[in-house]
Amino acid sequence: MSEDLLSNIALLIDADNVTPAGIDPVLTVLAELGQVNIRRAYGNWAKPQLAKWRDITNQFGIHPQQQFDLTKGKNATDMAMTIDAIDLLYRGKVDGFGIMSSDSDFTPLATRLRQDGLVVYGFGSADRAPDAFKTACTRFINIDALIAGDAEDTGTSGRRSDEEGKPRKPKRATVDEELVQLLGKAFRAASRDDEGYARMGEVGQIAGNRSSFDVRNYGYKRLIDLMRELDQFDVVMRNGQPFIKRMR
Repeated sequence: MSEDLLSNIALLIDADNVTPAGIDPVLTVLAELGQVNIRRAYGNWAKPQLAKWRDITNQFGIHPQQQFDLTKGKNATDMAMTIDAIDLLYRGKVDGFGIMSSDSDFTPLATRLRQDGLVVYGFGSADRAPDAFKTACTRFINIDALIAGDAEDTGTSGRRSDEEGKPRKPKRATVDEELVQLLGKAFRAASRDDEGYARMGEVGQIAGNRSSFDVRNYGYKRLIDLMRELDQFDVVMRNGQPFIKRMR
């Protein structure tokens, strides 16, 4: 693809709310959408808690945005991020956003950006981020799972070996019944052949339109890896393309 055709992606970081350990895998995920040319981190940089963010801003080309704590107990970061996002939206030069935060205050922002047809990826803690923010994003990705997956890839996870000295497989998150039902409904909505199989890509697209789920939240890199682990579905390959069928 020509560089002229690559999408322009903006990454806005709530530095008070997320760990800097996730920046590298987050940028890798956003590369799926295009070039992350705008990288801004917001916070009161006088706080010692942001020291680790300060240390990596130059390394990752992040522009720190200073936000003073004007009122005790109130954080101006959220408002500044929202204003900048809307400003970028109306300039018309951004094709998608990444929002690193677990804060519910960004739910209206994600909703507004998507109403203009922009892709919005949210990156936060699955335990702390509210469901409203997760579902408002095109995709919400658990940043803790991303960090763990990145550690597995780079060999820095420090995971133990089994009794035979072989590295243990990375821990997978439990696939809940809600996700199985989501995939089942997407399968039923997809076009199926005479044998009852549907293209996995179509099923994934339908599921993605109905939910912000991402297979990386469950410890998988691809949808096909997840589907092969589910007893409810059968996966077959045809001409290099995966097809699935609901078995039960």
